[in-house]
Amino acid sequence: MKRVAKPVFFIVALLIIALSCMAFFGVHGRNGDIPVTYIKGLNDIRWGIDIKGGVEATFSPADGVQATREDMESAKAIIELRMVNNNITDYELYADYDNGKVIVRFPWKEDETDFDPEAAVEELSATALLTFREGGEYETTEVGSDGQPIYKTPAGTTAENVIMDGKDVVSAKAGMIQDDNGAQQFVVDLEFNDEGRELFGEATSRLVGQTISIWMDDVMISQATVKEAITEGKCNISGNFTSSEAAALASKIQAGALPFKLETTNLRTINPTLGASALNAMALAGAIALVLVCLFMLIVYRVPGFVACIALLGQVALSLACVSGFFNFVPSFTLTLPGIAGVILSIGMGVDANIITNERIKEELRAGKTLDGAIRTGSKTSFAAIFDGNITVIIVAVILMLVFGPSNILSGIFGASTTGTIYSFGYTLLVGVIGNFLMGVTASRLMLSSLSGYKFMRKKSWYGGGAE
Repeated sequence: MKRVAKPVFFIVALLIIALSCMAFFGVHGRNGDIPVTYIKGLNDIRWGIDIKGGVEATFSPADGVQATREDMESAKAIIELRMVNNNITDYELYADYDNGKVIVRFPWKEDETDFDPEAAVEELSATALLTFREGGEYETTEVGSDGQPIYKTPAGTTAENVIMDGKDVVSAKAGMIQDDNGAQQFVVDLEFNDEGRELFGEATSRLVGQTISIWMDDVMISQATVKEAITEGKCNISGNFTSSEAAALASKIQAGALPFKLETTNLRTINPTLGASALNAMALAGAIALVLVCLFMLIVYRVPGFVACIALLGQVALSLACVSGFFNFVPSFTLTLPGIAGVILSIGMGVDANIITNERIKEELRAGKTLDGAIRTGSKTSFAAIFDGNITVIIVAVILMLVFGPSNILSGIFGASTTGTIYSFGYTLLVGVIGNFLMGVTASRLMLSSLSGYKFMRKKSWYGGGAE
């Protein structure tokens, strides 16, 4: 095994520090007068009901519709889908079949300042009805938070001619096709039920070369030109989408497939069950614990302890990044107090991994091996114990997420709020243990092997091996 190049320590350490700064503080800017978030940080995390409180809303079928049990189940499932699409995992959702009501409780947005229940419900578009309309005429234009125009209120032919509504959509998902030039292009694949197939087929046969627009209540979410008649009940929407744009549009269409329009019949604010004081206390306790652990590692293990401290910082940053939505491929997450406990527990496992490795290195040094040999053998012999300990925790975390996640059989037994908090714990524990493999095993060993290549860092006493 070759010694790691000397600059590797500084490269890895700088990458960890950069990740930590961005994960904690994020990267923000402005597009004119509009604030823009490029990378989400700690302040962009959505806190659970137990920490920040939230909203309770009751929905009922509008216009006097007499909903069946199946209709209420469908409405409940669509609202739940909207929760999941908004990365809200700490929620409670119930259907009152006798009175035709759906009750939902969910936490405030991460950047909430007004604490307006009506605005919070609008975020979920919980009362919106999806419609496909002829043409793309609109009355007004507004500028959204991302600086893009929002077209509102259908006008003219578009207002008068509704082709079909969301109940006729069976599925909507992002996909890819190959265009005429052979390039891959992101699209939204749609599939309709029998009634939707007939309605859409008739409309596209009549409107070849013209526009069909898709609306969520009075807001246009997409428009496309009909290239040919579509009569088989399947089609795709193209428009130079990026992967995230195609997925977002598919989610909006899928989430709009309500069997009828809902109206909000009751709104109220929910106070936090534990409150920000509990969050502050846990954050302070976690910070003190991290400092004490780092001091212990520095005093007992010296150079390996210093490396372990950097790795622990990276592990914490990685855990927070996987919660805030820092990575495009990892959605943001609702963080509850049990979720914070999962982060802290995974840090303890990260310390344990470094201690096992450092103790093995000390044993090899005391047995008379060279520094390079001790690091190589100690790292190799400690891996099995670290792997066994972490893999069992990963299995438990995955089981917690599968059993206590959204839409599971135990929600009816333990209650939705219980499942939400346990799911949060399982998620943060899982990403923390994965971070331990990346930082506490891989990164720390690269840094330690790199540091040991410097002549002034080759004293065995600095690695727990006693005097030279």
